[in-house]
Amino acid sequence: MSLDIRSTHNQSGSPDSRRASLTFTFEPSPEGQKDLLADSRRWLLDRQAADGSWCGYLEGDSILESEYLLLQVFLGREQTDICRRLARGLAAQQQEHGGWSQYPGGDLEVSASVKAYWALKLMGYDPESAPMKKARDAIRRAGGADAVNSFTRFYLALLGQLDYKYCPAVPPEAIFLPAWFPINIYRISAWSRTMLIPLALVWAFRPTKELPEHLRIDELFIQPPEKWKPLRAPGLPDAQQFFSWEKFFYGCDRWLKRLEAYRIRPLRKLAIHRCQKWMLDRFVDSDGLGAIFPPIVWSRIVLKALGYAEDSTEVRYCDEQLEMLIRPDEVGDQLRLEPCKSPVWDTAISLRGLAAAGYTVKNAEVERAIDWLLSKQVTQPGDWQVNVKAEPAGWYFEYHNEFYPDTDDTSMVLIALRDFLGDEVLQARGPKATVSLAKKHVQRWADIHSAAERSLAWLIAMQNADGGWGAFDKNNNAEFLCYVPFADHNAMIDPSTPDITARIVESLAAWGYGREHSVIQRAIEYVRKHQEADGSWYGRWGVNYIYGTWQVLVGLKAAGVESTDPMLQRGAEWLLSKQQSDGGWGESPRSYEDPEWHGRGPVTASQTAWALLGLMAVLPMEHAAIQRGLQWLLNHRNAAGTWDESEMTGTGFPRVFYLRYWMYSHYFPMMAIGKYQQWCEQREEM
Repeated sequence: MSLDIRSTHNQSGSPDSRRASLTFTFEPSPEGQKDLLADSRRWLLDRQAADGSWCGYLEGDSILESEYLLLQVFLGREQTDICRRLARGLAAQQQEHGGWSQYPGGDLEVSASVKAYWALKLMGYDPESAPMKKARDAIRRAGGADAVNSFTRFYLALLGQLDYKYCPAVPPEAIFLPAWFPINIYRISAWSRTMLIPLALVWAFRPTKELPEHLRIDELFIQPPEKWKPLRAPGLPDAQQFFSWEKFFYGCDRWLKRLEAYRIRPLRKLAIHRCQKWMLDRFVDSDGLGAIFPPIVWSRIVLKALGYAEDSTEVRYCDEQLEMLIRPDEVGDQLRLEPCKSPVWDTAISLRGLAAAGYTVKNAEVERAIDWLLSKQVTQPGDWQVNVKAEPAGWYFEYHNEFYPDTDDTSMVLIALRDFLGDEVLQARGPKATVSLAKKHVQRWADIHSAAERSLAWLIAMQNADGGWGAFDKNNNAEFLCYVPFADHNAMIDPSTPDITARIVESLAAWGYGREHSVIQRAIEYVRKHQEADGSWYGRWGVNYIYGTWQVLVGLKAAGVESTDPMLQRGAEWLLSKQQSDGGWGESPRSYEDPEWHGRGPVTASQTAWALLGLMAVLPMEHAAIQRGLQWLLNHRNAAGTWDESEMTGTGFPRVFYLRYWMYSHYFPMMAIGKYQQWCEQREEM
């Protein structure tokens, strides 16, 4: 099928949806009508693993390579080919300003730059070479090592550049605080929790490796540590009033350190034992503690501090999980690291792309992917059960992470599974649902329904008191904890967000929950209250307002909110206002810091697809903006049937850590084009 998208305009030159026109030229055979996505579908299927899953490269910033190299120096294992190739990959990420950034085109990030400079120096890079001198000067202009965050301070202490007393206190005794107490480990986010416990053990043991004088980084320090500014999460205001949580927690920090100085720690031995057990228990059925890079690194450091042998099962486990995150860069002699693996997420969205491209359950590739997803459903208790009374039933992000299923992956999997069920199956619950299906599918559909019923119940139980959803825990919204000195990674809590809430609404609606259901009503009201003044919605897990607005428009429309609802109309108008002159959409991570960048940035395939999917949910398919966006996707597809994209459009922690999902630029455009193609084919049949 060849597709020619044209639009007429009114006399003022602005798109007029009432006069928009489309011209299609179809090949005569029905098969020819599917050619638009044939190459894209083939590209995707070529990357399916033998077990049925997909897992694209998940790219973070330079801190991954830096911290891995610093770990290897601490372990005395830096003289390896892997470390040398990682160092080359790290050096290649240096930006024109001399430092290292959180995303392409971003400003110098001082913590990342200090770690990168230091790691390269430790790997033998000449500090007097032009790139290293440029980095050193840029770092000092940005405040030097004095301005680094709390995690970087721990690395400085680990390798003898800083006394541990200048790190935030992380007492292991915190593990004794009961769940009913206002401050306890289950009131902070799951990802912070998996960092806090190993860091508490680091705080208790204070492991240190002294470096030779020539490998120190005294040249990056400007003032003595006692004059450094307080640690603070990005965006938090300075404390002006007489009492503030920031002053309170800094007072606690000083008090705890004073007790440490006098060796007043009566429960320390028991606390260490309890933290060690907590950590080791969560190694089970997981790709490392929390299945993400930072806790795995600190777990490895803790094991050494605890005296575990190099050939112990626990040490080998951590080493193997870290090695699994190493991958070749596009340049053959360089290596990069991933923050984690993303197979459940990538598999679910790949399935959605195939569904949009016309694939059905009759395709063997779809069968294998569905079976793989079903095998990944959580069946054992996790941390979330401290605050939720429900049976385990969600999905996680990685290959194995049983303690930490999340609502976002769960809702995406549920939507993907629903895409391959006929309406007649959905309407019949239980054994009757399979009567009209071919025998080979009977058990699979029974398994899907069973999995879906359990997961839907789990999602509903995870709804927060405000009507929204967070990612990993329920009512994890104690904002005062964001003022803890340790919280400067800007991810101390896991409150409700519009993007996740709307996606869960979409998944519930897909499985038959209507707008009249109280769970849906509360969610819609949450989203309504959190619409921005300009009509957009914030995106916590994708960059940024384009991501959030797309998901809200799609989710609420699926739940039965009318397209004419002023809330949806304002969201669509905002997307229309952000379409760029070439027809595409793009937004920089800078939008998390600067309101002037909301909806602005280099055009990308993934963000163009998000905007299109959002507009398709509430505007007529003939709308000129939709036509122009589709034309951009068609014009920028490469010969392989996919799209090139170097920008980071995924969000780890706003203002702190961003992600480039390499498959985002493929399956999301597939979904947008496929949705449009389905509409075209239905129109042809009328």
